[in-house]
Amino acid sequence: MKTQWNFGVWARGARGGLLAAAAVLAVPAIYGGEKMTANPATKTETALATFAGGCFWCMQPPFEKLKGVEKVVVGYTGGKKANPTYDDVCTGTTGHAEAVQVTYRPSEISYQELLDVFWVNIDPTDFDGQFADKGSQYRTAIFYHDETQKKLAAVSKDKLVKSKKFDSPIATRIDPAETFYAAEEYHQDYYKKDPWRYKAYRAGSGRAGFLQKTWGADH
Repeated sequence: MKTQWNFGVWARGARGGLLAAAAVLAVPAIYGGEKMTANPATKTETALATFAGGCFWCMQPPFEKLKGVEKVVVGYTGGKKANPTYDDVCTGTTGHAEAVQVTYRPSEISYQELLDVFWVNIDPTDFDGQFADKGSQYRTAIFYHDETQKKLAAVSKDKLVKSKKFDSPIATRIDPAETFYAAEEYHQDYYKKDPWRYKAYRAGSGRAGFLQKTWGADH
């Protein structure tokens, strides 16, 4: 792990472990006004949503616990190298970002609701990564899969700007979805495989404290 913080190197390099349960916390209502929705979907129809929010270990649990979400995979996207490995992406030279790809049922949860969860799990003002992890591979971004997602993402970002929740500019990008490469198996559901080290990393990196201070809860 290429990071400026030694504790993060130790915590994120660990393997194995036990199963952990994630507590369900309410997401603050930060957007108002007109609600934009996609076309109605059947109960079995699924769609994809892709988000980059720094450490993908920390972005998987908030989405996995949502009703209407079928699957969340951590991986790499937005870069040039085909089939990148974790070590490749950690160099910061491939152009990829650590990301999560969410398979969800639009009949049960809207893309707008997924956006709400995304925003309250990041620091959207950081242009150089997230918390202890610095570099373009830890940038925040919304990767839209169609024009409706693009419009919804733009509206949600604009509302966050107008809310004046943050004094600094919003750095999160809105980019078209590109090829998504699933990360190595040991990265999938890391919070379940090694809950102690996951929690230590989340707290020590500064993410947990920032979310608590900013949103009133560590989601």
